[in-house]
Amino acid sequence: MSANECCCGCADETSLKLTEIIAKYKETRGALIPVLHEAQEVYGYLPEKVLKTISDELNVPLAEIYGVVTFYTQFSLNPKGRFKINVCMGTACYVKGSGDILEKFREKLGIDVGQCTEDGKFSLDACRCIGACGLAPVIMINDDVHGRLVPDDVAGILEQYKDL
Repeated sequence: MSANECCCGCADETSLKLTEIIAKYKETRGALIPVLHEAQEVYGYLPEKVLKTISDELNVPLAEIYGVVTFYTQFSLNPKGRFKINVCMGTACYVKGSGDILEKFREKLGIDVGQCTEDGKFSLDACRCIGACGLAPVIMINDDVHGRLVPDDVAGILEQYKDL
């Protein structure tokens, strides 16, 4: 089975796209980050098999790739949900109770930070600052900002996205 084949031996479209991305940057110095960005666009996150392929094809040690992926917050090693929940844990939000809000999301969704619900609808992350300190505590779901929250708001917020 080649790198462009899936488990049944057929050419996998996403693997072909990855091959094209790598080929586009193969001779470019400092290509790792652009390759990782484009690979994440294709897969939605960076699975281990993708990182191994990038490592092999660009001749970059896998440990170095993991260092880059875990350093930059825009990269993800886990699948993301259709609705990406980010709970702000910056100082203003944290002081006003964002930790309790995060805990309520964990409880209601049955997942931990960095995970995705089984149905692929929601993923949960904590971030350092959304930049809406006047609305603290704040969360973002995709591009929607929800502010001045208390833990009891979580169920209603999730309900808004349930049938979308």
